[in-house]
Amino acid sequence: MSDTIINGVRVPFVPVGGVANDRSTAPSLLDPERSFGAVLEKELRSLKYSKHAQQRLESRNIELNDADKTRLENAVTRAEQKGANDSLVFLRDMAFIVNVKNRTVVTAIDRDRLQENVFTNIDSAVVAG
Repeated sequence: MSDTIINGVRVPFVPVGGVANDRSTAPSLLDPERSFGAVLEKELRSLKYSKHAQQRLESRNIELNDADKTRLENAVTRAEQKGANDSLVFLRDMAFIVNVKNRTVVTAIDRDRLQENVFTNIDSAVVAG
């Protein structure tokens, strides 16, 4: 049995369809915004929601649209730039406790519960809009 050479590599088999159908293509250039590094950076910078926060959002019927999420992320970024660790973020008629370092929303408070709460263990407050 003779070996076949494909792209300079000796292989002991012939691909189904032979080597004539082997169409090596040059790697395509990706949009820089879709590159692995850009997608990874976006994921690392995006906010995460703790299980507790997810439960609060559901039980209190709090729905965040894309604009709300963007404002919340921007508020956390501003708090991070000021060296905050745990922030109270006010967004419209809601409030969120956010661990800034981990970019994680810890809990969510709706309008009805805002007036009766005392917020402890925070080192900053941000008004997001």
